[in-house]
Amino acid sequence: MRGAPGGRRAGTIALISLGCAKNLVDSEVMLGALKRAGHAVGARAEDADVVIVNTCGFIKPAREESERALRKALGLKRRDPRKTVVAAGCYVERDRPRLERAFPGVDAWTGVRDFDRIAEIAAGRKVRPGRRTFLCSDASPRVVTTPGTWAYVKVSEGCSRRCAFCAIPLIKGPYVSRSAASVVREARALAALGVREVVLVSHDTTRFGRDRGRRGGLARLLERLAEVDGLAWVRFLYGYPEEIDDALLDAMAGPKICRYLDVPFQHADAGLVKAMRRGTDGVKALRLIDRVRDKLPDVALRTSLIVGFPGEGRREFAALRRFVEAARFDHLGVFAYSPEAGTPAVRLRETVSEAEKEARRREIMELQAGLSRRANARRIGRTIDVLVEGPDPEKPGLWTGRGRFQAPEADGTVRFGLPSGMTEPPAAIVPVLIASAGDHDLEGRLAG
Repeated sequence: MRGAPGGRRAGTIALISLGCAKNLVDSEVMLGALKRAGHAVGARAEDADVVIVNTCGFIKPAREESERALRKALGLKRRDPRKTVVAAGCYVERDRPRLERAFPGVDAWTGVRDFDRIAEIAAGRKVRPGRRTFLCSDASPRVVTTPGTWAYVKVSEGCSRRCAFCAIPLIKGPYVSRSAASVVREARALAALGVREVVLVSHDTTRFGRDRGRRGGLARLLERLAEVDGLAWVRFLYGYPEEIDDALLDAMAGPKICRYLDVPFQHADAGLVKAMRRGTDGVKALRLIDRVRDKLPDVALRTSLIVGFPGEGRREFAALRRFVEAARFDHLGVFAYSPEAGTPAVRLRETVSEAEKEARRREIMELQAGLSRRANARRIGRTIDVLVEGPDPEKPGLWTGRGRFQAPEADGTVRFGLPSGMTEPPAAIVPVLIASAGDHDLEGRLAG
């Protein structure tokens, strides 16, 4: 867990948050509920009375990481039998019976329905599971663990799409939006704490408000958030390409909205895209990218791709390579296909070995590294606004932050030095003159 180490005392809590930004918000809500119940949160696992592991069950590597964390927590419990271990989150929701057999030393289990009741669960009280996935609100207690200049805001829960490879609907249930008013109230509260950037997250952010009968809900939400005093940047992550319309692009043209689009295309070959039950192949995707860049010339684009999906031969993989070269994404992530129980794709015969999946993943990432390096090189000599995150943990004397074109915990960072005699940046957002660039990170010095 992100937080300062704490000494051992009654009621101390360590929370290990794994997986995505949505999981992190759930972890922060659990910390808030525990703090409200009188617990001291922020301890190291070695020192805590209670260790909570908020697991991720999205794909095989995430599940393996969750199992490693549970084994480590149980190892600490063997050395100190008074310690309590709680397993929570997506992996528990997905496969609790098997996990209970594999980790009998865990004291309490909870999935994704009762994060607000974690204090009762950690105390050993029986809690009847909620009927649906827990959806946080502006009234939810929360301990923000990200740097003080920015925070995530979860705008919905669940997913109603049926992509052939994805288990999220099986874990989280159907899509449910928060009200726009609740999101705005939370953003105001965060701004009052000094947060300058809010990052909207969900499994399908561009669908926001649709379940409430409102089309174009995200565009209107961005416009309302732009009016919140104290906020300087508003960013949203994870948008489906079919939902990117002119109204949304117009809203993104506002001065507070980061011109940043995270659109997971998954693949470019038309046959594979259809098998994945997605709606946008490489040809349609390039048309969309051209339209977005026409409307927002300085936009930063990020995508996620899957390699090794059943049926991906050399021809299909070559099409994916050509797509990446043509699209010129600023940022890109690649996953090796993981067959997930209960999904339609699991019935397909695997045609790509694990070794070949990893080779293809590395090949696309190496290709993207060159594209990212060239994009970053164009920023050398320019002065950009940087949201400060704190002292650089790897290079003493430097500070680190992000530009508008960089999302937290996914893209690169900007390292910068201060003038002689200055001990810290003068503001939460500062101008930085870029002097050098790598595949992902930039480096410069405070300007002005």
